[in-house]
Amino acid sequence: MDKLLIRGGRRLHGEVRISGAKNAALPELCAALLTDAPVTLENVPRLQDVSTMLKLLRNMGVEATRHDDGSVRIDASSLTSPEAPYELVKTMRASVLALGPLLARFGEATVSLPGGCAIGSRPVDQHIKGLQQMGADIVVEHGYIIAKLPKGRERLHGANITTDMVTVTGTENFLMAAALADGETVLENAAQEPEISDLAEMLIRMGARIEGHGTSRIRIHGMPRLGGCTHQVVADRIECGTFLCAVAATGGDVLLRHGRTDHLEAVVEKLRAAGATVTAVDGGIRVQSDGRLKAQSFRTTEYPGFPTDMQAQFMALNVIADGASHVTETIFENRFMHVNELVRLGAHIQVDGKVAVIEGVPSLSGAAVMATDLRASASLVIAGLVADGETLVDRIYHLDRGYDRMEAKLAAIGADIERVSA
Repeated sequence: MDKLLIRGGRRLHGEVRISGAKNAALPELCAALLTDAPVTLENVPRLQDVSTMLKLLRNMGVEATRHDDGSVRIDASSLTSPEAPYELVKTMRASVLALGPLLARFGEATVSLPGGCAIGSRPVDQHIKGLQQMGADIVVEHGYIIAKLPKGRERLHGANITTDMVTVTGTENFLMAAALADGETVLENAAQEPEISDLAEMLIRMGARIEGHGTSRIRIHGMPRLGGCTHQVVADRIECGTFLCAVAATGGDVLLRHGRTDHLEAVVEKLRAAGATVTAVDGGIRVQSDGRLKAQSFRTTEYPGFPTDMQAQFMALNVIADGASHVTETIFENRFMHVNELVRLGAHIQVDGKVAVIEGVPSLSGAAVMATDLRASASLVIAGLVADGETLVDRIYHLDRGYDRMEAKLAAIGADIERVSA
């Protein structure tokens, strides 16, 4: 099992190219199920979750080819099995995104319920309720969601769907299903993330009629069929935010190619308040820091608020900043599992329910630590970059799920970091 060996204390300088967003690429790969025409996605990140999704599509009979230039060509004209089996779904919860497009195009879908998630439950009941409102008959049995159109009906029908909570994957499933539904669908309380807007833009290129994406109210006019398209996956704002925190914590001057401050306003605001200089420049974001930071309190919430996917990385910055801070996690109930590992490095953190209280320390000391989830692993890498001595991060398969060759990108801007085999 691979690990990352980090020798801390080096400033970062240079340029990093931000990869395509995992959370856009995964639903967009599923969106290719909506048509029998070829779809080409560009700027697809090389991640474990993407490989798993491609394996899932191929298991259904879809032709999916990855090219060296970062593009993926998908041809779902000869799909043989509208099923997402547990063996594949158990490793990636985003597999539930196959439910809406399969049901919309083929009139049926069998998708395994996702397994447990380390950072907390992500219930799919909202997906089921919404698709039922669009006319689907759905039962859950033997660990599978089994969805079908009623006898004699060829298409889902439009509906007004108001979810009980803001759900990103639910909004994406409804967007894709509604694109082929009969009539108009209105999504209220829709998620507003840039990845959803990017999915909507892809669907529009395929011939869908969508208005209001990027707001909490999305209107979709269903079409009888969709065509193929070529679409470039939006840059990954969470990867960008992670590198922003890394440079702010270590000190340095780095240009993040394709990064967008308008996708990270809440994070950028806190970084500037902490003492980093973050500037939108032509083609990306420039971040400069002397490494002397002021602690910042924040509360995670739905977009455009502070993202839960950036909580662990910013906490790694807070632990070596001057002063005390409070971090409140409102999205996932188990997303403080990185705290114990940061404490191993010398951080002073107390957790009380949904709130972590952090007292900044002058320095951290390298140690062996273990990643517990994707963003926790990124926080340990940031902490290792600023710690004295060597830090060995175990279970980095979590990191590989969401970061495209992170250690290579960090090494290219001056970090002393390498992947080692156990």
